[in-house]
Amino acid sequence: MTPSDMSPNTEDILKNPAVARVTDRVNPQLTARRSFVPPVCGVFEKPCSLLRTDESYRFTIDQEAEKQLSRIIANRVQVVEGTDAPDDALKAQYTRRRNIGIVFSGGPAPGGHNVIAGLFDAARRANPANKVFGFILGPDGIIENEAVELTGEMVDAYRNLGGFTMIRTGRTKIDTKEKMRLSRETCKALKLDALVVVGGDDSNTNAAFLAQEMYEDGVQVIGVPKTIDGDIQVRDDTGRVLCAMSFGFHTAARSFAGAISNLCTDGSSDVKYWHICKVMGRVASHLALEVALQTHASMTFIGEDLADFVDRKRLEKAEAEGTVDYTAYGMTLRHLSRVICDGIVRRAAVGKTYGVMVIPEGVLEFINEIQIFIIKLNTIIAEYNDTHDKSFHQDFPLLPDKLEYLRKLLQLSQTDPAYTIWNSRDNELFNDIPGFFQEGLLMERDSHGNFPFSQVRTEKVLLGLVQDYLNYLKEQGIYKVGIRRDYYSKTLRSAGLDPDFYGPALFRNYADGKFLQVRPVIISRKTLIQALEKGGAIQENQEIPPVIEKIFKKSVPDFKTQTHFYGYDGRGGDPTRFDCTYTYNLGQTVFSLVANGATGQMAAIRNLEFDFSRWEPIGIPIAPLMHLEERKGRLALVIEKSVVDVSSVAFRAVKALREKWLAASDGPDDFRRPGPVSLFSDTEESHPITLTLNATGRTAR
Repeated sequence: MTPSDMSPNTEDILKNPAVARVTDRVNPQLTARRSFVPPVCGVFEKPCSLLRTDESYRFTIDQEAEKQLSRIIANRVQVVEGTDAPDDALKAQYTRRRNIGIVFSGGPAPGGHNVIAGLFDAARRANPANKVFGFILGPDGIIENEAVELTGEMVDAYRNLGGFTMIRTGRTKIDTKEKMRLSRETCKALKLDALVVVGGDDSNTNAAFLAQEMYEDGVQVIGVPKTIDGDIQVRDDTGRVLCAMSFGFHTAARSFAGAISNLCTDGSSDVKYWHICKVMGRVASHLALEVALQTHASMTFIGEDLADFVDRKRLEKAEAEGTVDYTAYGMTLRHLSRVICDGIVRRAAVGKTYGVMVIPEGVLEFINEIQIFIIKLNTIIAEYNDTHDKSFHQDFPLLPDKLEYLRKLLQLSQTDPAYTIWNSRDNELFNDIPGFFQEGLLMERDSHGNFPFSQVRTEKVLLGLVQDYLNYLKEQGIYKVGIRRDYYSKTLRSAGLDPDFYGPALFRNYADGKFLQVRPVIISRKTLIQALEKGGAIQENQEIPPVIEKIFKKSVPDFKTQTHFYGYDGRGGDPTRFDCTYTYNLGQTVFSLVANGATGQMAAIRNLEFDFSRWEPIGIPIAPLMHLEERKGRLALVIEKSVVDVSSVAFRAVKALREKWLAASDGPDDFRRPGPVSLFSDTEESHPITLTLNATGRTAR
């Protein structure tokens, strides 16, 4: 009998308790995470809560919002307060039996399950007969009445876990009369008292219209701010902060930062690659800013900073010529590539032929000429769809078809002076763009009418320009790798040569440089010979010592890159302790708003940027936040996205530390290790760094 005949079969192996334990879907870490109990704000430790209206906040009301959302436009900020001694009327109102529906809308964000858990726990605590229904696959679940009653067992299985797996999500918008009618029927069929919409700016806009339409039905609608992009931040007209950050942002940023920090370590170990890291964030660069603070990447570009850029040299030149150069306002694509090259060249000069660069997904949207193209092409596509009642992308499926249509528009502009949407200059500039990027700019917009930057290789556009300019700088003798003086001296002495004899002819800074720079005129073997002959290091027709040629070759840079995109991986991460706590308290806030009769409000936590002891649950009126904005070529009421404030403390800190993080010196890199996410570590950070910095000098409400 062979040893294999004596070994247990696979079925018996899998029955072994030790094997079953380590191959089980539920591991000890998951069990521990599920068992974590987030702390709750003090008001939720009381038997009941009530709402106090805070009239001190001011909002400019859009006339169209006032017209379309008349039933909820007068809403005010409501502060949740706890009470130990509720009167009979409040107690009866708070504890009466309710049916509450909840839906996830849009992309996942870490912490969503804890919104459900917080709502479920608060509802059952108020009245064990309360029911919470989860709509399956997002708003489609409301339209089609696809819902499941959530149980304690279901909720417990997903506590503190990432994703929206419990009920899943979808991107459908309830934006037609028919969809609204079906949604109302669903709410009536389930006898819902309230509907909770967890989503981003568009989803909370949808929540406002649902609140308006279902007002007479007695169905309350509450929104919850969700987006990893961090672009839902609410301030009133005076700048007072009501919601400092949407949930999921911190976890996504930590997820990206952990991976990018690993690349910093890899780069400084292998010293061979520049890692180009594109992080999610189409309209706003909050994630890129937080990742910069978390990792101290060699270079980080913030879109809002690029848009705010002013080229002083071009302005001065135009002023001297008596003209105005409008292209001096805002960063151009070419200028951005030059800034990147400058950092790469400076690091190479001190021997660092590697680095990590972070760019936001929507960086090109902040570039002048690209933004103009996007606006014009969006308008062209929208006009075509409206005029022909067809789809531009179906009628022109291939790039040549689309380009031919643009050429026809060019001809129209040449015969009709009133038609200016696509002119000769537009056509000329567009033809200079690489074909893959032309195709990207002309691709189909997303369901919100936005340009899908995540599908375009933004980094490829930039790197093409960067590589071209680096090649030019190499030919000019500017882009070179610095040679350590001690390495040069040791290498020559090992070959029996005097380093001081060859040094002055070979290097431009031999007298005092720690990292020696090969002279700019030396860009090839031929020019190396010429420089050595001119410097008296070798005679005419004398062979170059092999060790000198070796040193020269080490000074020739080889720009190698690895590109990475961070987006969907961060959406599915298990939430940080901050997001676990934040979302659980948002769920509790939702129930307090529902139990006290609120509708058309967004659940939020005031003073989120401060210590947990100062957090205050509130309801923010959604309708006053809305204004008209162009979407798919039409004006629509939406909630404005919040972009990075370049005057904020967080951005100013990053700007001030850029030079240090670039580390274009002979010292070590300044890379920061954010460490793994943990719910149980005493060293786990309590807030996103951007919130901590921006809270500096600001007092809590």
